[in-house]
Amino acid sequence: MKNEVLELRREGLYCPAGDFYIDPRGNVARAVITHAHSDHGRPGHRSYLCSDSCKSLLKIRIGKDSPVESLAFGKRTKIGDAWVSFHPAGHILGSAQIRVEVRGRVWVVSGDYKPQADQTCEPFELVQCDGFVSECTFGLPVYRWLPETEIHQQINQWWAENSGENRPSLLFSYSLGKAQRVLAGLNKEIGPIFVHSAVYPFLEYYAQAGIKLPQVTKIERGQDYAFEDSMIIAPPAVEDSTWTRNFRSARKGFASGWMAVRGARRRRNLDRGFILSDHADWNGLIEVIKGTGAEEIQVTHGNGDALTRYLREQGINCSVLAGASMRGEEEA
Repeated sequence: MKNEVLELRREGLYCPAGDFYIDPRGNVARAVITHAHSDHGRPGHRSYLCSDSCKSLLKIRIGKDSPVESLAFGKRTKIGDAWVSFHPAGHILGSAQIRVEVRGRVWVVSGDYKPQADQTCEPFELVQCDGFVSECTFGLPVYRWLPETEIHQQINQWWAENSGENRPSLLFSYSLGKAQRVLAGLNKEIGPIFVHSAVYPFLEYYAQAGIKLPQVTKIERGQDYAFEDSMIIAPPAVEDSTWTRNFRSARKGFASGWMAVRGARRRRNLDRGFILSDHADWNGLIEVIKGTGAEEIQVTHGNGDALTRYLREQGINCSVLAGASMRGEEEA
């Protein structure tokens, strides 16, 4: 990939006119960050720029003393000879699409995005552009999401059934974004809610953003708790750890877009899978890509070949961004 606005280098997408990278790997002088997931906002860069609501979350990831500046959504700033602005991506709190304009040409790098409704982050904004870099984590027709309210009803019903048997419900969900989205839909009348220590640090910043979440208890090492009718939210990283063995009687579930794939739940030895994703589904990808009006589409990670073939059949100039390594947290 190389055009008048962006080019692909070893460290990632680079804007020569502004001398900055977007979600770079390695160590660079100036990093512009789409959101605070660890595969996009990495430590080690000399300076960072992100959206206002991303700043605190990013500092949890990369260190509270990191040199992070932020910009309000929709406000333009000039970096070198490039104009840059952030626009809501609807992925998690603070997630942004990055609009880069150089000499009248506009490219938008989406990062991860989701046009579906989500009460825990800023709603997705469609941005008109000449070129669009799109994720395609779930770029196959099998991935089609139900409204989040229906998934929340499924989770609460499962929790209530488990509670009726005096069994805790252990639900794995990614610590930033997904866990808060699950929490926002829980019926606190069913029982107490506990969270793993990896989830807890982010919660105060969601509260500061005006997002209502139920009261939770952080699980502290060495403390005794009554878990019988509780909901426990934990990251997938502890799924096979000694930490999880403390909940031998628990029913185990997983909230992820991957639960749409037959056999995914069985392979992970889960009692229940809930199809809840913070990425665009097949319909969402197509809707957004067409809506941008872009003359050129570059897709990254996921099912890029399948989506590219489909879009080309629709007369859209689309190709896979060769050499890009922009895996979403939900892929990991």
